[in-house]
Amino acid sequence: MSEHFAYPVGLRLSGRRVVVLGAGQVAQRRLPALIAAGADILLISPSATASVEAMAEAGEVRWERRRYRDGDFEGAWYVLITTDDPEANAAASAEAEARRIWCVRSDDAEAASAWTPATGRSEGVTVAVLTGEDPRRSAAVRDAVVEGLRDGTLAAPRHRARGPHVALVGGGPGDPDLITVRGRRLLAEADVVVADRLGPRDLLDELPPHVEVIDAAKIPYGRFMAQEAINNALIEHAKAGKSVVRLKGGDPFVFGRGMEEAEALAAAGIPCTVVPGISSSISVPGAAGIPVTHRGVAHEFTVVSGHVAPDDPSSLVDWAALARLRGTLVLLMAVEKIGAIAATLVAHGRAADTPVAVVQEGTTPGQRRVDATLATVGERAAAEGIRPPAVVVIGDVVALSSRDHG
Repeated sequence: MSEHFAYPVGLRLSGRRVVVLGAGQVAQRRLPALIAAGADILLISPSATASVEAMAEAGEVRWERRRYRDGDFEGAWYVLITTDDPEANAAASAEAEARRIWCVRSDDAEAASAWTPATGRSEGVTVAVLTGEDPRRSAAVRDAVVEGLRDGTLAAPRHRARGPHVALVGGGPGDPDLITVRGRRLLAEADVVVADRLGPRDLLDELPPHVEVIDAAKIPYGRFMAQEAINNALIEHAKAGKSVVRLKGGDPFVFGRGMEEAEALAAAGIPCTVVPGISSSISVPGAAGIPVTHRGVAHEFTVVSGHVAPDDPSSLVDWAALARLRGTLVLLMAVEKIGAIAATLVAHGRAADTPVAVVQEGTTPGQRRVDATLATVGERAAAEGIRPPAVVVIGDVVALSSRDHG
């Protein structure tokens, strides 16, 4: 048999009898896929691992606590032999051969009539790899293909039209490696990418030449507001049959106006997929060595937009209430207003010597951190020439970092 290639095929086992002999580690690995395929599974084994026993208790498999007996494969379409009893395995294999039932043997691949491929799944695609008697190589090839499909490095564009559609993708805090695998895959499939200035720019360089990249800040909007013009651009490109990705920094729904775009798309009858992103409110402090929570120091953290000054009538923030909190405050878009914000927090009771860190361009090669207190952060940020994007962290967690940031 070894001199011939195995013939690959996908078995549709829903509702069809599958018999599994043995309930050890091999069965524990194989059973979930058989359950997912909807197979009618009969498990035969005197004992089982805790995980396999849980599958039986949940009704996912029918378990008969005994050893194999001749005739157990009556009515079966597929058999998996995983016991450590050579005699029972040989007898069971012989029954499967006599009944012309495809049989996999974990102990002897050459004696089996079928082999189990290394399988993986990504967005409705099943990848199955066979390399004969080298399962480690099969697994390595499988992993490489699945990872490539997930992160978009292995391009596999969809060729069936699915109608107008837009994906709102959170690109993360700036480091291109911190976009989600789903976000990266959707970028690889895009025809049009409408990108924010704060999105992970390095990812745009990886796009194929045919992809149209639109700088959201440069969309002409005439009598429209800028956001309305962006909404219209998304709708127009989607209606033209293009695969559209709206690439945002951080997470689409954390001060990203993602909901405004989702509502505009819904009103235009265009389906929208939201792909969450890693928010800079947590990731940037972490990259600078600052945990936003820590046992015994901070039991909560609050994320606040600082783009509107505390004394502005349009501000929706209760700064007095924030000043009374004992946990961590994380301010986004607050570089220009940090002096006024710090003074307001102190005026409402937060200690003037509360530690503050300002992290500019977090997670990127240009990352730098400036430490201060509420009393000095306004002056320090100005003296150091801090510019957006920057994240401000206020609270005792700032002092936990082991590095001396001066």
